[in-house]
Amino acid sequence: MVNTEKFIEQAIAEIREKSNGKKVVMALSGGVDSSVCAELARRAIGENLISIYVDTGLMRKGETERIRELFSDLNLQVVEAGDEFFGALKGVIDPEKKRKVIGEKFIRIFEREAKKTKAAYLLQGTIYPDIIESEGGIKSHHNVGGLPYDIDFEGLIEPLIDLYKDEVRDVAGALGLPAEIQHRMPFPGPGLAVRCLGEVTPEKVEIAREANAIAEEELVEQFRPWQCFAAVIGLGTGVKGDVRLHGWIVAVRAVHSRDAMTADAIELPWPVMHKISSRITAEIHGVSRVVYDITPKPPATIEYE
Repeated sequence: MVNTEKFIEQAIAEIREKSNGKKVVMALSGGVDSSVCAELARRAIGENLISIYVDTGLMRKGETERIRELFSDLNLQVVEAGDEFFGALKGVIDPEKKRKVIGEKFIRIFEREAKKTKAAYLLQGTIYPDIIESEGGIKSHHNVGGLPYDIDFEGLIEPLIDLYKDEVRDVAGALGLPAEIQHRMPFPGPGLAVRCLGEVTPEKVEIAREANAIAEEELVEQFRPWQCFAAVIGLGTGVKGDVRLHGWIVAVRAVHSRDAMTADAIELPWPVMHKISSRITAEIHGVSRVVYDITPKPPATIEYE
C-alpha cells in the first residue's frame, strides 16, 4: 500500500515542478480520481488551477447539479456540451470507436477552454488499471487509449498514474476529502455511452440514466458494491397492460472488487432483484424487461463496452 503522506508530498512537488508556474486545466469529473487530483493541484498551484467539468449529456442523474455544489470553491467552470457529444456519436456502434470519439471530443473541448484561459498543461486522474487495460487491449480509456496524439498542450500531468483505486481512496481520506467523494463508486469516463449498446441516442441514455438511479437507490446502502449500474442492451418483446411492446432490455450489474482488475457479481436476494425489475419496468417508459448479469471479471469486463 502507498504511504499516503509521502505520496501527497511528492505529488504536490511533481505538479508544481511540471506546471512550471503556468496555468493548468483540470479534467474534473467529480469521481475520486479527479477529485484527488484537483485537491493536490489546488495545494500545489492555487489559482493557476482551472477546474473544468464537461457535462457530456452522458452523466448520471443529478450529476452536474451535485458537482456545482461540491466544487463551488475550486475555480470551477462548467461546460454544457451534450449536443456536441451526441452529434459526434451519431451512427457510431463499435465500442472502441465510441471511446475514441468521446476522447477526441473531450480533449478538443479542453483545448478550446484552455485557449480562453492561457492554460499550458492538462491534469488528469489516470490511474494504473487504466494503463494496464488500455495497453492490454481490454478497452481504451478516454484519458489513455482514446487520447488523441496531437494534443494542443505543452504536456500532461498525471500524478496518480502509479496508484490503484483503493490507494487513491486512501489518499482522498488523508487529504480530508468528503466521504461522499472518497467512497464514490467508479463511473466510466465515457459515461452512459458505454452503458448503451449500439448507437448512443438521447432516448437510450435517458433510460440508462433513470435505471442507474434506481439500481443505486436499491443496492448501494444495503450491499456496498464496488460498482452497480444498469445498461440498455437491446430490444425485446413485452406486454404493458393489454398492449404488445417491443421495448428496451435493461441489464443490472452489481459487483464486488478490490482494484477493478477482477470482480465478482453480487448474489442478490430474489426479493431485491424483483423489486428492481418492477421499479424499472414500471417507472421507465419503453422498458420491456430487466435481466441481472452474474458474470465475473474475467471473462467479462465490469462495464458492457
